[in-house]
Amino acid sequence: MFFNSLHFALFLPIVFLLFWFGFSKTKTVQNAFLLLVSYIFYSFWDWHFLFLLLFSTFLVYYTGIKIQDNVSAKSKSLWFWLSIILNVGFLGIFKYYDFFSVSFSNVLLNFGFKVSPITLKWILPVGISFYTFHGLSYSIDVYKSRIKAERNFIDYALFVSYFPLLVAGPIERATHLLPQVKTKRVFNFQQAKEGIFMIVWGLVKKVVIADTCATYANAIFDHYQSMNSLSLALGAVFFAFQIYGDFSGYSDMAIGISKLFGIELLRNFNYPYFSRDIAEFWRRWHISLSSWFRDYVYIPLGGSKGSKLKQVRNVFVIFLLSGFWHGANWTYIAWGFLNALYFLPLLLQNKNRSNIETITLKLNFDSFKTVFHILVTFTITCFAWIFFRANSIAAAFDYIKLLLTNGVFEWQYLANRRYNYEIIMLIILFIVVEWNTRTKQEPISGKQSMLKLIICIASLLAIGTYSDYKEFIYFQF
Repeated sequence: MFFNSLHFALFLPIVFLLFWFGFSKTKTVQNAFLLLVSYIFYSFWDWHFLFLLLFSTFLVYYTGIKIQDNVSAKSKSLWFWLSIILNVGFLGIFKYYDFFSVSFSNVLLNFGFKVSPITLKWILPVGISFYTFHGLSYSIDVYKSRIKAERNFIDYALFVSYFPLLVAGPIERATHLLPQVKTKRVFNFQQAKEGIFMIVWGLVKKVVIADTCATYANAIFDHYQSMNSLSLALGAVFFAFQIYGDFSGYSDMAIGISKLFGIELLRNFNYPYFSRDIAEFWRRWHISLSSWFRDYVYIPLGGSKGSKLKQVRNVFVIFLLSGFWHGANWTYIAWGFLNALYFLPLLLQNKNRSNIETITLKLNFDSFKTVFHILVTFTITCFAWIFFRANSIAAAFDYIKLLLTNGVFEWQYLANRRYNYEIIMLIILFIVVEWNTRTKQEPISGKQSMLKLIICIASLLAIGTYSDYKEFIYFQF
């Protein structure tokens, strides 16, 4: 069930009405109802994998209590590592086993040994990367005594399985979400109104921007051999806005849906394409994942402390892990490696925390430099997205080779018999709207909010009617 589907358009109002008018008497009733709804929501993909989610939930819940209750450091460590190894093990089997099996056989083939890889060819359970990371962070926080183990199974299970964030995040922390889950929610009209605005704006990002850009990006990437340099450059730009509209749109909808039930989720995007360097970009893009790797991998490794060599090592570790988290393909690892290279000059010059303040522009030289830095950051980000979007490393390099050597900058008809003019105008309009609202979490709120809401709904009806139905990109991760 997708947030942009007719099924969900019927599902959400029913759940909302039942929650507030039938299941809001106590915190326990509220949580039990939302947990049941979450399991129903997840079962729409494949109810068989619900048992994997339940097993992962019970495993972390039980080991968390054991970690809390054991006085012996050795026993605590034993239960902690049992939780970590089993959770990571299931993620590895379902998501990475075939990748390692095929890669290993290819390495042996290069040395003259022909081996037929044993592959499982299992379907990747939707959301496994997200709910696994929820469980991992919880286990680590309990082990490090940052939080106490949750003894109410329904409360813990809802933290892991809460349906707005279950399949594609944001990646929540127990320290942020569990206190809200453990408190009875009271209906707040202003909060619900904000939620509706965020849902609509998220739909605009997904249906109007992402799905429209996908039509053009797919036409170019799928036929890149026949495309000239201009079309290939535009293909990278179109994909950049496709993945941004797709994923940030989902995150906005998840946050908005959660507001309807009185729960606030972590912000996941903060206008990343206005970043002035790649470090700022990663503070603004997929914030919940970036901060997860920072807190649970980068800082424990030493972070920015110690020798420069160790700092460089730590940067490459988190970026390669981030790439690998996205999928079992060398293209994602190359994407992570390239972003690590982008980050290195900032780290070596101690400038990775330079651009913290809000962007402001005036008619002066500093503003010209700011715009230049934004354009450079966006350009290198689009270049890295080529690896993310390509089907293979070879295809990515072929794409880049043609982009740099073709030398023809003329408008081309695409496979769907369209020029690029319309989508370029749409992207420019989207950029203007985002720039003018860059200090807000979503553009619809504030003055003339109802007029903005009507315009957004009109654009959804006008463009969404002709938009191809597409899944969310991050469902595959």
